[in-house]
Amino acid sequence: MGSGGLAATEAKQLEKLEEQATHGGGGAWEYLSLVRRLRARRPEPVLQLGLKLLNDPKSRSKLGSEEWTLYEQVAIAAMDCQKLDVAKDCIETLKTKFPGSLRVARLQGMLLEAKGAWDEAEREYAVLLEVNPNDQQIHKRKIAMAKAQGNTSLTVEYLNKYLEIFMADNDAWRELAELYVSLQMYKQAAFCYEELILAQPMVPLYHLSYAEVLYTIGGLENIQTAKKYYASAIQLTGGKNTRALYGVCLCSGAINQLTKGKNKDEENSDLQSLAAQALIKDYKKRAPAKLGLVTEMLKSIKLA
Repeated sequence: MGSGGLAATEAKQLEKLEEQATHGGGGAWEYLSLVRRLRARRPEPVLQLGLKLLNDPKSRSKLGSEEWTLYEQVAIAAMDCQKLDVAKDCIETLKTKFPGSLRVARLQGMLLEAKGAWDEAEREYAVLLEVNPNDQQIHKRKIAMAKAQGNTSLTVEYLNKYLEIFMADNDAWRELAELYVSLQMYKQAAFCYEELILAQPMVPLYHLSYAEVLYTIGGLENIQTAKKYYASAIQLTGGKNTRALYGVCLCSGAINQLTKGKNKDEENSDLQSLAAQALIKDYKKRAPAKLGLVTEMLKSIKLA
């Protein structure tokens, strides 16, 4: 992936256009359109190039109805750059053109956020949600605002409310899971990872994270299930996930302790043996100086 989470080709195209546009080579509107299409975050060049277009009557007139899209784009970039006077001017222009617009009102809420006027922004968003309770962007703003204030419990509350409406948002499930882990609320985190695995069963990270949460909760049944999900993470990564290999070994050791060695599952025995061998091979190749530590760890859980 390229910068800002873009694919390499998209990032390269964006950088090329940015270099051209910011050095007087033209293509400013094409660049700004590409930034919007890719949902990239480039506040400084967007602010510079967008203002240049808006302040030139001839260039602005060529945009037609897209002029208002540019005002919105520049307003958001100005807030990111803490140029709040510029953002305010853009929003006022939009309010004059579109009185009563919910989209412009959302920008007004974002400006209040940028000023640190959290209570006022909260009230603004509450009014907007009364008009449209399913406004996804407003719900996201409330979550972002709670995070910006460092209020983890409120962020969790808002994420839960958001997911009641937008259940298919996997990024939100993952964020909620990570917050629950940070709060040591492991059962709630496990539920989030179950939702993610159901939605995207081929993503190894979700299997690995779910296994780690179950292992942390503990208990024979949870650790046995954790071992299965560590194994699926290994399978999905072609045997190249060191954390998952460790996980299988640690689960095997814990299961042996909990069952006092009575867990005679031949398939699981083969799995833990293969995981231990893979770890040793991996450390011999990539970190031979640490091989002794790994071998001692495996011996301590009777896997070497």
